[in-house]
Amino acid sequence: GGAAGCVWPYLARRPKLQLSVYTTTRSNLGAESNIDLVLNVEDFDIESKFERTVNVSVPKKTRNNGTLYAYIFLHHAGILPWHDSKQVHIVSPLTTYMVPKPEEVNLLTGESTTQQIEAEKQTNALDEPVSHWRSRLTLNVMVEDFVFDGSSLPADVHRYMKMVQLGKTVHYLPILFIDQLSNRVKDLMVINRSTTELPLTVSYDKISLGKLRFWIHMQDAVYSLQQFGFSEKDADEVKGIFVDTNLYFLALTFFVAAFHLLFDFLAFKNDISFWKKKRSMIGMSTKAVLWRCFSTVVIFLFLLDEQTSLLVLIPAGIGAVIELWKVKKALKMTIKWQGLRPKIQFGTYNDSEKKTEEYDTQAMKYLSYLLYPLCIGGAGYSLLNVKYKSWYSWLINSFVNGVYAFGFLFMLPQLFVNYKMKSVAHLPWKAFTYKAFNTFIDDIFAFIITMPTSHRLACFRDDVVFLVYLYQRWLYPVDKSRVNEYGESYEEKPKKKAHRE
Repeated sequence: GGAAGCVWPYLARRPKLQLSVYTTTRSNLGAESNIDLVLNVEDFDIESKFERTVNVSVPKKTRNNGTLYAYIFLHHAGILPWHDSKQVHIVSPLTTYMVPKPEEVNLLTGESTTQQIEAEKQTNALDEPVSHWRSRLTLNVMVEDFVFDGSSLPADVHRYMKMVQLGKTVHYLPILFIDQLSNRVKDLMVINRSTTELPLTVSYDKISLGKLRFWIHMQDAVYSLQQFGFSEKDADEVKGIFVDTNLYFLALTFFVAAFHLLFDFLAFKNDISFWKKKRSMIGMSTKAVLWRCFSTVVIFLFLLDEQTSLLVLIPAGIGAVIELWKVKKALKMTIKWQGLRPKIQFGTYNDSEKKTEEYDTQAMKYLSYLLYPLCIGGAGYSLLNVKYKSWYSWLINSFVNGVYAFGFLFMLPQLFVNYKMKSVAHLPWKAFTYKAFNTFIDDIFAFIITMPTSHRLACFRDDVVFLVYLYQRWLYPVDKSRVNEYGESYEEKPKKKAHRE
C-alpha cells in the first residue's frame, strides 16, 4: 500500500526482468513480423553493468540508405514483450546520415588507412551524405527506489515514465533510457552496399535520478543545437565535453571559457585602439608583427582544415583579420587607386625606427640558423610517416607545427629590442595584460580540454616569455621624454597627467 497521491517504483517489488533488443526497418512495431532478435539478456540484473558486442544483419532496405531501428524492451522474464502488459521499451535509430570523413593517405606512397574497393570510391560523391552505422548503444535504468508525488511529477522525467495501477496504488515501471551523449562521431561506420552484417556494442549501466535528469537536459541542449543548424560534428564536440570530463571539471570549463571570451574581446579591443593611435614604429619589432600575422592566419587555416568547432574558430578568425590590419600599419602601407589598378606605397622610417629595425634583423639572423633546419626536417619527417587528407592538409600541418614549435622564438626579437633599447615604453601594455590573463587561462584550458599536445606546449611557452617581459618592465625605468605606447611623449604636452597607462 502507501499514501494516496504517491507514485511508487515498480522495481522495489524486485520483479525478475529480461532485456531484449530487436532490430527492424519499421518505425512502429505492429506484431512480431519483420523483426530480428539481436540480444537477449535473460536474468537481467539492473545493478550490474555489462557490455556485449553482437553482429546485426543489415537488411537490403538499410543498405539502400534506409533506416534501421533498435527496439529495446525491458519485460518480465519468460514472457514475450508484446504479451507483457508491464513491459517498457524505447526506440533508437541505428543509422544516421552524414558526409563521410575524407580519407587520409600517405601522400608519397598513396597508401591509405582503409584499403577500400576502388569502384566503390567512384560511386560516392565526396560531399554527399551517406548512411552511417551507429556501432554503440548505451542503455541506462534508473535504479533509485524513489517515491514521486503524483501531483507534481518533474516534467523532464515524466516523459520517460510509464504508470500502472496495481491494486490501490499507482506504480511507475522501470525508467529505461538511451544515453545519446555517448553516441560519438568516432563510433560511426559507413554502410557499404555489400555489407550484410555489422557489429553493435550494447553496454548497460545503472543511473541515479539526479544524473538521469541532468543527462536529459544535456541531451535536449545538444538536440536543440542541431535544430539550430550545428552539424553532427559540432554537436559531437559539445557531447565530448560532457562525456569525457566529470561534472566539476565541466563547471570549471564553462567558467573558464566565459572568461576566455571576455579577455579575448578586451585584448582585441585594446589591440585595435593601440594600433589605431600608433604613429611610430620605434621599439616595435616589425618582424614579430609580420610573423604573428603569418602564424595567426596559419592557425586559422589549420583549425578550418581540422573542422574544429565554431567556439574556437571564430575568435581565431577575428584574430587573423586584426593581425593583417596591423601588418598594414607596421609596414606603413597606403593603397592608392589609379583607376582600377591599386598602387601600394610604403612609408619611410626615421632614424630611431631604423635603429629598431637593425636590432630586429640582428635577432632574426641568430634565430634563422636554428629555425629553418628544424622546420624543414619536421615537414619532411611527417610527409614520410603520417597520413593526410591532401597536400594542402600536409602543408598547413607542417606550418602549424612550425608555428607551435617556434612561435615563441619570434617573441624573442621583441625581448632583444627591449634589451638593446633598455626600455619597454613602446609596448601595448593594456592589451598585453589581457593577453597574459588569457595565457594563464589557456594553461587551465590546456589541462581541461582534449587538444593536440603541440597546442598544449604552445600555451606554456607563452608564460615564460611573458615573465621575461614583466622582468624587463620592472628593470627598465620609465623614461618620460621617450615616446610612450600611444605615440606621445610627456615633454610635448606637459598639461597631461603623468604616465597614463
